Amino acid sequence: MFRAMTSTATLSAGTAADTRWSVRTWGMLITLCIVLFLDGLDVSMIGVALPSIGKDLHLGTSTLQWLVSGYVLGYGGLLLLGGRTADLLGRRKVFLIALGVFALASLSGGLVSSAALLIATRFIKGLAAAFTAPTGLSIITTNFAEGPARNKALSIYTVFGAGGYSMGLMFGGLMTGLGWRWTFLLPVPIALAALIAAAVLVPRDKKAEEGGHDLLGALLSTAGMLLLVYTVVSAPQAGWTSARTVGSFAAVVALFAAFIVVENRVRHPLIRLGILRKITLVRASLVIIAVAGSYFSWQFIVTLYMQDSLHWSPLHLALALLPVGLLVALSSVFSDKLVDRFGTGPIIAVTMIAMSVGYLLFLRLNTHPSYVAVILPAVLLVGIGWIGFPAINIQATNGIDDDEQGLAAGVLQTSMQVGAAIVLAINTAIISSGHNDGSPAAMLHSYRPGLIFAGGVSILGALVALTHFLPKRRSAEPVVDTESEQELQAA
Repeated sequence: MFRAMTSTATLSAGTAADTRWSVRTWGMLITLCIVLFLDGLDVSMIGVALPSIGKDLHLGTSTLQWLVSGYVLGYGGLLLLGGRTADLLGRRKVFLIALGVFALASLSGGLVSSAALLIATRFIKGLAAAFTAPTGLSIITTNFAEGPARNKALSIYTVFGAGGYSMGLMFGGLMTGLGWRWTFLLPVPIALAALIAAAVLVPRDKKAEEGGHDLLGALLSTAGMLLLVYTVVSAPQAGWTSARTVGSFAAVVALFAAFIVVENRVRHPLIRLGILRKITLVRASLVIIAVAGSYFSWQFIVTLYMQDSLHWSPLHLALALLPVGLLVALSSVFSDKLVDRFGTGPIIAVTMIAMSVGYLLFLRLNTHPSYVAVILPAVLLVGIGWIGFPAINIQATNGIDDDEQGLAAGVLQTSMQVGAAIVLAINTAIISSGHNDGSPAAMLHSYRPGLIFAGGVSILGALVALTHFLPKRRSAEPVVDTESEQELQAA
């Protein structure tokens, strides 16, 4: 069953088909894009400010890492609940409340001086983003008809998200130059302006449908996701084979097993497990893990090596990686047209292969790297990899009913955040195990296995993307393959 949304701002069928949108519709889309940009920005921007925060507040490395992990803990742990809550309680209502919480947490983070309070504000911001991100995506997918209109809207939307991740270093370098507190305060006025705009432009929901009030399932899934993310980000410090880590992983397995049992028995499950049989959603979720996990791991190593070993300034580093953000921004002009012409599968495969080659080229890095000959080619190819980001989101949500769009978005973005956290944690453990006397050569030697690992994750993502071209199994019942149908129409 499809759940309609009523408002004068809702697209008519004709408008949705020809992608000629009103000013109000454009305003709604850009507002949602800005919020997603802030979510991505907050993930990567804080990393540049960590040394300044540590020096000013006298914090050790183990405490500083929780400024990053706290955000991931809230974001990745509650994404599934956030997406489904929007489906059940109303997308507009959930979006506005979560955005308001995000703005308040940002303001608080810029004012406090206690490590515990600072980490708490990061966790709350991640929690708020866990509701705004899938809700924003489902607002788009329920207001733009599947096909060219939705492809165009999702391409623009996800380009902003990818731009937030890729431009985080640039904004982090600029804000840290003014003072680390500005990395927390910068999102406040932007989030408040977006909150006002969203209150005016986002269509009102119809009365929420009955059913789906699965409190036990919500408790088990949230507890399982939070414990999984916590275990992964704390494992490098506690030890991957320590009793605490092994016990935590065992508890995660038990929680998810109990969740599956509950979802198979309750009348109105929080998550319809059958949605995981949607091959395009599963493929997109695996690929997005590879994109985010490999990039965050690569960016983490590059940030450490360039600043600590080669003594680059944060702004110097930001400018060196700027082509990634520029390619993402430029792709907003043509990414939807590429999807309409070729379909999502070929685009994802080509961009993942380009990203993988970029990481392999970066292995030529030495203690005196030439930017033009060594760094720039790799950066450009990694940037091309991010051009496939909109196609991944389109592939994940194609063919999903309106009343499960939030759930599908939650599954995809949970895969991205939790998967990236796991990949980054493993990468951190790899590079921490190497011998490092502080010299550039020793640092590069200890970081190289991590660079190889990041490239390997990207290659695995490319292989998953290539499964799009495998012959599809015939089913006893007719199945509508939306992605294939669009490709045939485009051809």
